[in-house]
Amino acid sequence: MYGILIVLHVIVCLFLIIVVLLQAGKGGGMGIAFGGGGGGSQAVFSSSGAGNLLSRATGIAAIIFFSNSLALAYLSSQHDSKRLQVIAEKKAAEKKTEDVAKAKVLTDLTKAREAIEKATGAGGTPAAAAPGGGGAPSLTVTDTKTGETKPIEAKTVETKAPAEKAGTEKKPSETQNQ
Repeated sequence: MYGILIVLHVIVCLFLIIVVLLQAGKGGGMGIAFGGGGGGSQAVFSSSGAGNLLSRATGIAAIIFFSNSLALAYLSSQHDSKRLQVIAEKKAAEKKTEDVAKAKVLTDLTKAREAIEKATGAGGTPAAAAPGGGGAPSLTVTDTKTGETKPIEAKTVETKAPAEKAGTEKKPSETQNQ
């Protein structure tokens, strides 16, 4: 349907151009071109007859052109609105998926924070740093695919003071000699 209207639109457009170009200004007319001097005023190619025929053809072609333009515009807007609806649905689905992922991360972070708070105690002092506390707090992580809970082991990181780094470090050769 859309293709047929486009072909019709091009044909009517070309016909309208030809009809407008064939019309003469005031005076002359097509009668002069085809040899109709004075004679009958009602003849097709006389000055008044050609004017009436071309004027009517121009009017009809203009009406067809405008109505066809409106039909094409309507069909085009319907096609675009369907395409925009599909795009909007895809974006909504992506946003929903993203929101679900964010909610899952938020719940995991909340669980981890609660586990840390539980491990550090109510006073906020870590169990390892508290007097009589023995060792690092135990934390667990839940695997999202399998649902398995695994403990996380705390690792101690040794750091050296800046003075030790400057020149008091033992060289590998000194450690082998001792």
